[in-house]
Amino acid sequence: MVAVRNGKILSQMPLPVAGLMSDRPVEVVSGQIERLKEAWAELGCVFPSPYMTLSLTTLSVIPELRITDLGVLDTVNFRFVSPIIE
Repeated sequence: MVAVRNGKILSQMPLPVAGLMSDRPVEVVSGQIERLKEAWAELGCVFPSPYMTLSLTTLSVIPELRITDLGVLDTVNFRFVSPIIE
């Protein structure tokens, strides 16, 4: 997980175990998550846990959108949609 502004990494937390988990001690992970939360807030994020919001988007309990390797899929209309709202 990472927070980036203008190409500069503000904070990050590597997830080396299948891209899902850290192999670091809980104290290290906790500190990394806190620094990420601060960086995300600095970037304007208002979600309390943006990483959980993104992680849950791909679950089958969310019936309308799926994030795939090809993009965001609208499963109601069976078409890919832009993730950018203008």
